[in-house]
Amino acid sequence: MNVTEQVIVEQFPFWGPALTQSLPTLNAATIVVVGCGTSYYLAQAVASALNLNGKRAIAVPGGEWARRPEAYLANYQDAQVIALSRSGESTETVQAVQASRVRGLKTLGITCESASSLAKCSDEVLFAPTHALEGIVMSSSASLMLLLGLRLAGVQIDEAIPARAEQAMQALDRQLSDSVLSRSHFVYLGGGAYYGLASEGALKLQEMSLTYTQVFHPMEYRHGPISLVDAKTCVVLIYSPQTADEEATLYAELKEKGALVIGFGGPGDISIDVTHTGLDRSLEILPALQLFGERLAQYKNLDSTAPRHLTKVVRLS
Repeated sequence: MNVTEQVIVEQFPFWGPALTQSLPTLNAATIVVVGCGTSYYLAQAVASALNLNGKRAIAVPGGEWARRPEAYLANYQDAQVIALSRSGESTETVQAVQASRVRGLKTLGITCESASSLAKCSDEVLFAPTHALEGIVMSSSASLMLLLGLRLAGVQIDEAIPARAEQAMQALDRQLSDSVLSRSHFVYLGGGAYYGLASEGALKLQEMSLTYTQVFHPMEYRHGPISLVDAKTCVVLIYSPQTADEEATLYAELKEKGALVIGFGGPGDISIDVTHTGLDRSLEILPALQLFGERLAQYKNLDSTAPRHLTKVVRLS
């Protein structure tokens, strides 16, 4: 077991404090959630949860919000900015907070480093200590920031979620065989609140195993991209409870075309039971997606502790 795998499988005790941590109140008319890389995909999930719980919200990459906020929000003067960064040192995310404060906007940082630049320049900070051994690949830290972000969005998360997530992770791991890992075309599908989760799963597979991946909304995948499906395709389908029937029909279509489908919360050649039906189901699924990336890296004899071209903190020189 390398360090990447160790952090993934040992992350669940770190979730406990984040489940009970006191949270500030979001009072602004519009919430802008920013981040870079993994943190941006988490921001998408958090923004969706905010919208579904009655708050107007949008997710924007940190660098974009710092440089051209008007391209994403016509009237942002009454917005509050939530910024996610594991290290608190990602240049564009820190810039986004600094620029927001210059514009007179209230800011809230979510980070795993309490003494970071993000923590110092944000009006308020949520701090989630993560696994000390976590390296370049974000796993435990991603889960923690998603947990805090969902709670901020008003999602009720019960104390059983760490155990449920560990069970889902182990259930997928038991079923990963050569027939899955030998595939060369990987597609992640998730709609609504789960599109950001699908994007993060695809990123994990890509950076850990150096495998090209694609991400689509489930029904959108049928409009052209499905032409690439063949016997080398593996599709990770994250079911939404509200649209599970039509996504099950899509699974049947993908199977007929030769794809192997991993279904989270619905039918698949590999079907992973997801007990939660609310927005907290993202937390139940995320660790399984993380371990999937590690297993494919191991299958390809790649060292995920040193992914090509990546560093733990992305800074602009």
